[in-house]
Amino acid sequence: MASYNKTFELTIEDIDLIETALRDTKRSLGTHLIETAEDPLRPCEDTRGVDMSMKRINELLGRIHNQKKFYRPKTGAYIGG
Repeated sequence: MASYNKTFELTIEDIDLIETALRDTKRSLGTHLIETAEDPLRPCEDTRGVDMSMKRINELLGRIHNQKKFYRPKTGAYIGG
């Protein structure tokens, strides 16, 4: 039986491209849903499917974000921006 590959060789640029594609997909799903909805306040079956897709995209973006290591100097004051 085949097993999953647990080692990935992705660069930071690869991860950035994946994040950008996920955000673009999320934006286009939302735009399409708003443009095609007869009544935006009443969800239909398409809305539920899009909601599930949006939820999965948000969760994946969150997991990617949580794996990042942000730079913070070891000495001196940290000035965020």
